[in-house]
Amino acid sequence: MRTHAAPAVAPAADLPDIRTIHTADLRWALAEGWRDLTHKRSDLVLAGLLYPLVCGIAVYVAFNQPLLPLLFPLVAGLSIAGPAVASGFYEIARREEEGLDAGWVHFFDPLRGRSREPLIALAFGLGLLWLAWLAVAWAIYGATLGYATPASMGDLLARVFTTAEGWQLILFGNLAGFLFALATLACSVSAFPMVVDKPVEAGTAIRTSLAAFRRNPGVMLGWGLRVAILLVIGTIPFAIGLAVVLPWLGYATWHLYTRTVVR
Repeated sequence: MRTHAAPAVAPAADLPDIRTIHTADLRWALAEGWRDLTHKRSDLVLAGLLYPLVCGIAVYVAFNQPLLPLLFPLVAGLSIAGPAVASGFYEIARREEEGLDAGWVHFFDPLRGRSREPLIALAFGLGLLWLAWLAVAWAIYGATLGYATPASMGDLLARVFTTAEGWQLILFGNLAGFLFALATLACSVSAFPMVVDKPVEAGTAIRTSLAAFRRNPGVMLGWGLRVAILLVIGTIPFAIGLAVVLPWLGYATWHLYTRTVVR
């Protein structure tokens, strides 16, 4: 069921108007995203397999003993790449909305058309954010447990869960992860759908996304929580569920963008 958003306000002269949204809009966006996935674009579940494949590679790399301490931040940090990976789903949803052919062959259209440069710029920014997260995670690990390489996964888990230093690692590591996730959410929740939707620069899209977050902080945090829960569910078992969760969230994020940003 569609809800009626509050009147739009213009956060800045060169930015689109931003609506006030509510929790009901989040439920609507998820419902619309699920409808898109199950009724129109279920063939693109195969495209969603890319993400669990990347997660599997990350786990394999992290199990290289020297990188073992980075296993959790490496896998958890991959969620930062989600908005970029989902750009193809935004394009499919946009074409469907405009009554155009919305087959899976258009999944990579954003990388071939006017969206290419701003998408690359946004993805590069997310990549830098991910590297910063890994650097901070490594520094926290060194400050709490030291930089000595654990002998095995069992040794690492024992040090993390049975020592005071390990619990400090959990506390400060999760706090840092939350802050990086918050920055990613605020900068990208509307930015990636916007550059797919309109001929705008990456900077304009980021400022619009930040304006949308400032206008609706509580609701956007609620959206981030829902995304995090679904991503965790999608990792069970062996990240296979992400093949469904990622397309679902991609379509839902597009609908949230259309409800939040006046086009």
